[in-house]
Amino acid sequence: MKLLHCADIHLGSKMEAKLPKDKADERKLEVRAAFDRMIDYAVKNGISVVLLAGDVFDGDRPLKRDKDYFYGAVRSHPDIDFLYLRGNHDVLQSYTEQGLDNLKTFSDEWTVYEYGDVAVWGIESVKSNATAMYAALKPDKTKKNIVMLHGQIGDANGVYKINLAKLRNKHIDYLALGHLHTFSDGAIDERGKYVYSGCLEGRGFDELGVKGFVELDITENGAEYVFKENSQRVINEIEVDISDTDDIYAACKKAKSKIACGKKDMLRITLVGDVGFELDGIERELEKMTARDCFFVTVKNNAVRKFDINAVKGDISLRGEYIRTVLENDGYTDEQKQRIISVGLKALGGREVE
Repeated sequence: MKLLHCADIHLGSKMEAKLPKDKADERKLEVRAAFDRMIDYAVKNGISVVLLAGDVFDGDRPLKRDKDYFYGAVRSHPDIDFLYLRGNHDVLQSYTEQGLDNLKTFSDEWTVYEYGDVAVWGIESVKSNATAMYAALKPDKTKKNIVMLHGQIGDANGVYKINLAKLRNKHIDYLALGHLHTFSDGAIDERGKYVYSGCLEGRGFDELGVKGFVELDITENGAEYVFKENSQRVINEIEVDISDTDDIYAACKKAKSKIACGKKDMLRITLVGDVGFELDGIERELEKMTARDCFFVTVKNNAVRKFDINAVKGDISLRGEYIRTVLENDGYTDEQKQRIISVGLKALGGREVE
């Protein structure tokens, strides 16, 4: 039997990558399109069960158009069972659509759906079941058992904490997880594996790399699975040391030469190093120079301007006074002084400071 495992779709996400409005609106539609592509894959490959391991929506009160879209997709594919287990983002989102026989849901108690000798177990994490749920899970060892959960694996107990040690020797063949937005997997015990499918489409610069879903094949020998790329765009980040450049133009040219992303992808360039020239405006300049290289480029300037106290002795501005005060302070190392100055000048210039 073949199934698809996905999670963290986040329909209705506001897009938090500081995109301009037109591109943010485009990206919202692309999150939906990622879900469409996965369903199309299921249809073309004769897959009749899709595991949704949490955070289908980005919030507990999704917009009507996002709910209509999701439930419409389920309704349009009556030959596919959608097993929807809510996560921390949509935990209060009620299953509002009635009469959808192919939408299978879960609660704060273990629920099991059986497909021949394959059993799919799931429970939604709440405070009252965070510890007791492990003892209550009792799969039949003669069946092929899939368990769905949403949370962070480890050895702790709590809401959205998954104590992997307490799932050992529970006759689990495949633990379908949601919550982490990058694919990862590992062993539960000699019999079973845990798998995070990751999200279907990366949204911001905390979701780097290729995204997708997992195709799961349950055979007599257990669970076999493969990650399937699904994202329309890939989000990347590069770090460029500009210490060996002499001006903004040279620094921008060096950074541009390091770009290796596709035109449809998103990129964050982080500048580092110590330089001897004024850095004001380097972010905007580099973003302009690279605008045609990717769908969206943003620049993070962590480079530090080096200062010599002799060079600012005659500067009677607030800027000069600030630099002299820091450089004359014996409580910091030279490296710390340069970084304090760099951050302070950004603040004085009205620029964003981390």
